[in-house]
Amino acid sequence: MYTGATTRPGRDATDDVPAGRRRRHRFTAVLCALTLLGLTVVLGFRAADEDGPTPVPQLLAFLPWFLVPAWLALLVAALARRWLLLCWALVVLAGTGWFLRPYGPPAPQGAATRPPETQFRILTANLKYGAATADLVATVRRERPQVVAVQECDFTCTAALDSPALREEYPHRVVAGVDGGARGSALLSVYPLHEQAGVRGRLAMPGAVADVHGHRIALQIAHPMPPLPGDTATWRRELGRLRAYAAARRLPTLIAGDFNSSQDHAAFRAVLRTGMHDAARMLGNSRAPTWPARTTPVLGAQIDHVLLSRELVPVDGTFLKLAGSDHRALLVNVKLF
Repeated sequence: MYTGATTRPGRDATDDVPAGRRRRHRFTAVLCALTLLGLTVVLGFRAADEDGPTPVPQLLAFLPWFLVPAWLALLVAALARRWLLLCWALVVLAGTGWFLRPYGPPAPQGAATRPPETQFRILTANLKYGAATADLVATVRRERPQVVAVQECDFTCTAALDSPALREEYPHRVVAGVDGGARGSALLSVYPLHEQAGVRGRLAMPGAVADVHGHRIALQIAHPMPPLPGDTATWRRELGRLRAYAAARRLPTLIAGDFNSSQDHAAFRAVLRTGMHDAARMLGNSRAPTWPARTTPVLGAQIDHVLLSRELVPVDGTFLKLAGSDHRALLVNVKLF
């Protein structure tokens, strides 16, 4: 029957969508695909146990936050009925979730109840060019750690640490590389220290052997260069030196400081594979951010660590904000078994 209606050959449902909206849909799909591509590249390096070139190392520090763009991409793909993009987003979400698992073993069962050989507390803090010196001194007097590892200790910092009160409380110390910037580091102790060659780096990383109630424990400050765009080689090289130091240990060993790397960096995991254990991971806080302090604990990366050899076990620990610093300090109670 003739109804008077006419049809155009090749007409489909998309012809009913205005051209402007179709362009927006295509733009959104392309943006979604580019986002997923970027996330996939970084996750690929993570899966390959490589840190890759810039900007991969910088992005790896914030790997947990890949969930946000991945979920947005999933939502956009579902609303637009882009099934290939939706499956891609699901794969990215699954991969990110897989790598969010804590790296390394938890604390041994019953460690907190076993009688230790000895016990002490260590505080590690990056002072941001000495700006957090006053709050560090207040924190040390309040928390009373037996060992203090300080990074970015400038002239103001060393003057404060050399005060008669702190000299009396911490008579044993190793200070290295002090200048007006980030290079200086200090290791303070209530126990006798025997200075030893530290790990070589652009930023000072001194070391010593402490006599803790008759037990010799190697103490080493960590402060490799950050993975600066265009100069990630220095960062890798200095983390490699920390790995070599850990691998060559002959005593119970503690490495503390600003590693400028997280568990998502292959160069940091290489240090852990020598048998060192991350105290925060052992205490169930492997994803607690320490930098940048302004956005922690909501957003950030855990780049400040206390690493322990198998003879040392963390009993408890806490992250502390220091006024003036862009890092949170880490205070850990350690037992030697």
